[in-house]
Amino acid sequence: MMQKPRFIDPTLTMADQDNFKPNGSAYTLSQVSQYLSYVGLDESYHPSSHPVLALDYLTTIFQAQITSFPYENLSIHYNPFHRILLDPQHLFTKLVTSSRHGRGGYCMELSIFFSHILRALGFSSIHYSGVRNRNRTNGTPQGPYNGYVHLVNILTLPNTNPAQQYVLDAGFGGDGPTFPLPLTEHLIHHNTIGTQQIRYTRDWLPDQRFRDESKGALKHWIYEYRNSPEKPWNSYYAFVPEHEFTELDFENLNFYLSECERNHQTYTVLVIRFLRGGEEGEQKIKGKVMMVQGEVKQNLGGRTELVKVCRTEEERTEVLKEVFGINLTEEEKGAIRGWASELRGK
Repeated sequence: MMQKPRFIDPTLTMADQDNFKPNGSAYTLSQVSQYLSYVGLDESYHPSSHPVLALDYLTTIFQAQITSFPYENLSIHYNPFHRILLDPQHLFTKLVTSSRHGRGGYCMELSIFFSHILRALGFSSIHYSGVRNRNRTNGTPQGPYNGYVHLVNILTLPNTNPAQQYVLDAGFGGDGPTFPLPLTEHLIHHNTIGTQQIRYTRDWLPDQRFRDESKGALKHWIYEYRNSPEKPWNSYYAFVPEHEFTELDFENLNFYLSECERNHQTYTVLVIRFLRGGEEGEQKIKGKVMMVQGEVKQNLGGRTELVKVCRTEEERTEVLKEVFGINLTEEEKGAIRGWASELRGK
């Protein structure tokens, strides 16, 4: 018999725990219990313990999230249907309750899943915003901003005066913020790993023609980085937090990102996992390990180093298991045969 979750609100019956979904979340309090157990957080973080929904609480939840669920697009490649499903219950099963622990998802999956978790934890003022990324050349973002190809959560922290909004980017991979980033212009932050600094600026995009703010034109918030204080700033992506994205927007983005042959996601296997360190119970991020197609790299606080080059599918699936903790079924392993992303031993 399946054991009931250990975080129980004494004011609710077990049936209530299994059915109550706070703040429009798709997840019940029982599912919150399963989530917290999976990411290694104790019962003090459960709504039944009435935690204060302050920045330190939000930061702990966020860092537990990004170190427990890797950015990965394996469902595009190692999946008989080669399709990403965004239904919140499907995501919960894939990420939390599946017997094959270790899975994550790409930006759409992780951001949608995390939004429902946050709402179930008690955060009520949260919405999605679409993001325009820049393409990379030799790893460096360059050129114009694309159409919407990414998704973040915008959260207003309760009981802040004036109200403070934070951007929660749980699905940008190794270059994303490693903590809730306040929506404040020109405030420079250290991004936990190495010497990288990040900030937001606010400006018009080069191809924006409507720029009359008195008539409602909105500048974009731009996520910028530099790898050390001596380096120039460069930008990863831009978004307008006042533009809320909804389920219909998700479906359009998801179709392009996961099924359009022109998009790099469909021909490149990507996996990025943040590594958690520190004393027991701490959520400190100590580094990251990454796979791009067959190359495996790691960064433990200094420079990024090449660890291994996989040349066959057998080598890659073994690395997925040993390095990233991701176990694929035999059916999933076979699904990549004949696809552009398959490693053929060359």
